[in-house]
Parts: sequence; structure tokens; C-alpha cells
Amino acid sequence: MNSLGKRIRLLRQQRGWSQEDVAKRLDISIPAFSKIETGITDINLSRLNQISKLFEMSVVQLLSSEDRDAKDSVRAELADLGRKLQEREGEIITLQKKVIDLYEQLHEKTT
Repeated sequence: MNSLGKRIRLLRQQRGWSQEDVAKRLDISIPAFSKIETGITDINLSRLNQISKLFEMSVVQLLSSEDRDAKDSVRAELADLGRKLQEREGEIITLQKKVIDLYEQLHEKTT
């Protein structure tokens, strides 16, 4: 997915719109809009202008905020993944302790 497509997806999600909502507003099919978001389809200037108006911003604003938003998005995603990793590590430690306890119980019964 290219950064412009990610930006468009983020703007859509911030407004609580589905791909279908935006596709209808742009008068295109849902698959065509999906291809814009995923970067499969290059956006021509006319479509870019239409999208920027939909999100109430200029084309320059839509294009210039890509890098900043992409970096912020990556940072947020990394922070979220870090938190999830810590949670999983805690779960692993808890499970390891249970295995050790069960092993010790089993060992006590067999001796």
C-alpha cells in the first residue's frame, strides 16, 4: 500500500466512513476505490482533486501530510506492537511457571 492510499484510508476511517460510502461519494465502484487505497491504481489529478474536496482539504494538504502521517502511524503501530509483545511475554512466563509447577507435582507423585 502506498502512502497516499494509506492517508486516504486513514482519513476515511477517521470519519467513520466505509469504502462503500466513499466510493458512492466519488461515483466509482467499491473495488475501484479499494484499489486507490491499496495503491494498485494510480490516482489521476482529477480524481485526486475529487478526493481532496471530499475530505475538505486542498490537494497540496492531502499530498504534503502523507509523510508525517505515515511516520506517526508507524510509530503508533510500533508502540502498540511493543505493548502486545510485553503482554505475550508475561503470558509466556505465567505458562512456564504453570508447567514447572505441574512438573514438580508430577515428580512428587512418582517418587
